[in-house]
Amino acid sequence: MPESSPKEPKPESALKQLRDRLGLTQAELSRRCGIPLRTYVRWETGEATPRPTIPQVKALCRELGVVIEELPDEFGPGNI
Repeated sequence: MPESSPKEPKPESALKQLRDRLGLTQAELSRRCGIPLRTYVRWETGEATPRPTIPQVKALCRELGVVIEELPDEFGPGNI
């Protein structure tokens, strides 16, 4: 039986890094942006392809303090 190797941790998503920089939880940011928590979590973890609405993109920019060009093109891990 082959030895099991320890799993490498997933790289943090760029969206998580932006959120962490402000000290916000997933729940806080999703609530402020009008995004269902489960949807936000799926975006950040890469479980789902993000399809944010224009108001959600505007809210993310406002709450994260970035312009749209600074939002990551892909929200999930490994897409920095």
